[in-house]
Amino acid sequence: MKEMTDNPQKDSLFNRFTTHIELIFAIISGILIFTGWLLLKFDIQTAAVPIFILAFLIGGYFKAKEGIQDTIEEKELNVEMLMIIAAIGAAIIGYWMEGAILIFIFALSGALETYTMNRSQKEISALMDIQPEEALRIKDDREERVHISELAIGDHFLVKPGERIPTDGNIIRGESVIDEAAITGESIPLEKKQGDGVYAGTMNVNGSIVVEVTKLSTETLFQKIINLVQNAQSEKSPSQQFLERFEGPYVKIVLGVVAVMMVLPHFLLGWSWNETFYRAMILLVVASPCALVASIMPATLSAISNGARKGILFKGGVHLENLSHLQAIAFDKTGTLTKGKPEVTDVVVRENITQEEFLYIVGSIESYSNHPLAQAITAYAKKNTTKPLQRPDHLDDKAGWGVKGNLHEKEYLVGKADFVGTDAAKVFENGVAETFTNEGKTVVYVSDDAGIVGILALKDVIRKETVEAIKQLQALQVQTIMITGDSERTAAAIAKQAAIGKYVAECLPETKVETVKNLKEEYNIVGMVGDGINDAPALATANVGIAMGEGTDVALETADVVLMKNDLVKIAEAIKLSKRMNKIIKQNVIFSITVIMLLISSNFLQFIDLPFGVIGHEGSTILVILNGLRLLR
Repeated sequence: MKEMTDNPQKDSLFNRFTTHIELIFAIISGILIFTGWLLLKFDIQTAAVPIFILAFLIGGYFKAKEGIQDTIEEKELNVEMLMIIAAIGAAIIGYWMEGAILIFIFALSGALETYTMNRSQKEISALMDIQPEEALRIKDDREERVHISELAIGDHFLVKPGERIPTDGNIIRGESVIDEAAITGESIPLEKKQGDGVYAGTMNVNGSIVVEVTKLSTETLFQKIINLVQNAQSEKSPSQQFLERFEGPYVKIVLGVVAVMMVLPHFLLGWSWNETFYRAMILLVVASPCALVASIMPATLSAISNGARKGILFKGGVHLENLSHLQAIAFDKTGTLTKGKPEVTDVVVRENITQEEFLYIVGSIESYSNHPLAQAITAYAKKNTTKPLQRPDHLDDKAGWGVKGNLHEKEYLVGKADFVGTDAAKVFENGVAETFTNEGKTVVYVSDDAGIVGILALKDVIRKETVEAIKQLQALQVQTIMITGDSERTAAAIAKQAAIGKYVAECLPETKVETVKNLKEEYNIVGMVGDGINDAPALATANVGIAMGEGTDVALETADVVLMKNDLVKIAEAIKLSKRMNKIIKQNVIFSITVIMLLISSNFLQFIDLPFGVIGHEGSTILVILNGLRLLR
């Protein structure tokens, strides 16, 4: 693609000009009106009128173009057409300056709406700016620079220090520190080595790495974020949809009343024809629902933009609006309330062995198993022993029971109580295993020829922010419920630890949907938070589905809201943002309707003239837009 000019600075200035062109045209229109007013002050009316006509054309260009296009496409009159007719009507009866002021303020309010839209696009633009266009592909031991669209799954590419990663993949050679702040919001760069996954758009800080492509550039997490925000901006809330349906019939009613107003007062109230037409033009201006129409969309876009900046992605205004009405939220346990990975929480050993020696034995035996519990034990052993783990002399994996391993010519059993001896397991250290089980932990026993050597308690620990998130939701009067497939005992322990008062245990994946349906009958408006494939049907069934950013693709696609940083506290923030948005929209609607009613009444009572009608009506439009922009903060 050819560059616009050879001078990047000129391109930047041109882009700024085109971005703010509506505002520039409105300002030029305002300057022309001021010039025309000065000419009138010096009684040079013949020169003032052409200046006002120029103000009409420049200030009204964008709004007139928008109004005419929408009328032709939708075959429905709109607010823009009302303003055009009102301005022309004012000019017909000689109120050139008033008509020009109407156009100027209307253009200014339009420029503000465009500004809101541009601000709401800011997060997308910021992301797009950091997305690399090219990648250094390694093919047949040579490097070639290609466009990211040419990368296929399985390709290898090189990322040098200081470069951004072009697409999602796994490191196959090298190690480095990766700054993932743009994607996950995590401010501290992470150390990545061979086998670790990396995301498109993240920064390679210090080492060269070779990465194998796992996702096409169009399917990366980075691209999903962009698509989510773009889709959210195009989807309208129920309130916005209602107003758009209301706008067409309302405009027809106003035009009908204005037509009657141009005749009836002359005969009923004895007004002159000039006064009758003048009042009809004022009615056309003040009865236009500009402020009402602008009450919702700027506020919604600002709120969506605010959420995106904080890592809360809404897939549309409808979901943002619904959040404030939630009465209950159901949480999946594994991977949502908890980290989704078991961790060793307790180690108990018999008297004649040290804890470090015990961990060396069990870590060495479990290091060659792919079982999640074995991997957790091995990771814990590596962290808490000084001696490197050793390969067992012999290993026999008893599926569903445990592992039999030989180390230093001694046989050890690692696994369930039934595998090592139920009676010995029960009485070990005064039955401490029973205490761990009551706390919702999984117990792994280790025995040798002399009996139980020691036990390890493991648990899928809750996220550090879980308790705070639940407290904040309860403070917002939102009931919290945990849905889990775990046993009653484990579910009770996790629920107590997370401060959740209600839970549904032993819930199979296929029954999660029924559970959510039952909750909807009880609480009416229900949210669901999950991260897995088995959560997707429940996410779709809930009134608002909320997915964890690190969740499966299916969960991300099904959900209405995505928490990019996996921070459950953001749910309460999202609800507060929704409540704030709905409050501001309500303020805007009440204010705009009140202003319209006051201006219409004042016109019939002949209290206001056209300039005050214009300022009152268009001023209220600008105020509601500015009120909506407060949600950007």
